[in-house]
Amino acid sequence: MKTFAALLTITLAAQSLRAQIPAAEYAARRDSLAARIGDGVVVAFGGRTPITDFGPFYQLPAFHYLTNFDEPDAALVMVVRGGKGASTLFLTPVAPRSAFYYGRRPDSATVVRELRMGARSFSSIESVVDSLASSGLPLYSLTDFADADFASQDSLTRGRQFLRAIATRHNGLKTRDAHDIVDALRAKKSPAEIALLKKAAEISSEGHRAAMTLAEPTKEYELQAALEYAFMRLGGARPSYGSIVGGGVHGTQLHYMRDRGDVRPGDVVVMDAATEYEGYAADITRTIPVSGRYTAEQKELYQLVLDAQKAAERNSKPGMSAAAATDSSIVIREKGLAALGLIESVDAQIDMPWQTNCTQNPRSCRQSTFWMIHGISHGIGLAVHDPAQFYTGDHTFKEGDAFTIEPGIYISTSMLDALPDTPRNRRFIAKVKPVVAKYENSGVRIEDDYIITANGLERISNAPREIAEIEALMRTRPPRVVP
Repeated sequence: MKTFAALLTITLAAQSLRAQIPAAEYAARRDSLAARIGDGVVVAFGGRTPITDFGPFYQLPAFHYLTNFDEPDAALVMVVRGGKGASTLFLTPVAPRSAFYYGRRPDSATVVRELRMGARSFSSIESVVDSLASSGLPLYSLTDFADADFASQDSLTRGRQFLRAIATRHNGLKTRDAHDIVDALRAKKSPAEIALLKKAAEISSEGHRAAMTLAEPTKEYELQAALEYAFMRLGGARPSYGSIVGGGVHGTQLHYMRDRGDVRPGDVVVMDAATEYEGYAADITRTIPVSGRYTAEQKELYQLVLDAQKAAERNSKPGMSAAAATDSSIVIREKGLAALGLIESVDAQIDMPWQTNCTQNPRSCRQSTFWMIHGISHGIGLAVHDPAQFYTGDHTFKEGDAFTIEPGIYISTSMLDALPDTPRNRRFIAKVKPVVAKYENSGVRIEDDYIITANGLERISNAPREIAEIEALMRTRPPRVVP
């Protein structure tokens, strides 16, 4: 357990890292975007002022990536000719009375001086873009959806309405989506970005240690509080995502975020929680025993998931296929589930409760997939699901990739109840249900954060993950004080 002095050292180190990404790097990002476009007009919208007083403003990742401007109600227009761009930020000043509540916003002179871009009033953006749309240059848009995972549903944003109106007024205007280009730039993390991700992972790891050393909890929110208190105390800005703290059956729900349920001795708790540091998001999961010791059955599942994670690590090196890393993790778990009697064989199939094409992808219909339904990896960065280089091209890991490895297994009889009533499923349920009872309500996920360097794979999260490590740390917990 870390001493106060050690924690203070972490806090001071975190503070010394602030503002590590210089203005020159943001300018270089815009230059890289311009070089890829050649000729065109980029119109990017930032986030809006929050419509309630229940939370602070956070800038949209793509807009922050290009501008480092973290104030609401702004837009970027970049005119690109011959691969060279000229950028202007369009600013919305805050009303004088509102400034006493929320603070002043940077003015045009500050933007020019500190961010190395031109600046104009937001009220002029429509006339400026209208004029540029008449120039014959294609228009590239970076719209203002809240999260890339839900971009198709977030269709009525201010930016999308603005661009739709421009296109309506200019017949024949060529419009293109710039997100793929910007995502390709974001996918390779710079040394400055990696430093911030490492700090986010370090702080997040301390949060998991704090949860492991908390006096034995009775409620999920006690663990959530321990995690998030450590994040904030050590310099994290906010949780990277809604903290997932699920005990017992709640641990079998992948994105359970209510965190209000009971945690009982004998249960395991899935804690998927991490912090954002200076805009960069970590993502860590640990599965711990409420009582401080895993049961024999919990150890079997936990070790199986840990072995699967380590197999993926061995196959996540520069030039190696991301699919090979995933496959190695799946094979380990398939064999283990078969050995435990939770599936009939590694290639046995069932009829899934969701639509899937078993012919094109036989693995999607395997019994094993039912117990481990999610993928094992995603990029991390300005968004917790950030672009990564292995998403595209030859789908291999490259220097500058930052990502997670997060295999899981989830077992409960309530999951069996979700299966369609078919002859194949009835046979499966009859065969495995007695075994499922042994592992009832056991969700196990282990997730760590990684970067690819010139030397190979580096794990940047370091919360205890071995069974013996976790149990040893939890033995240091103070006794629970009953009021």
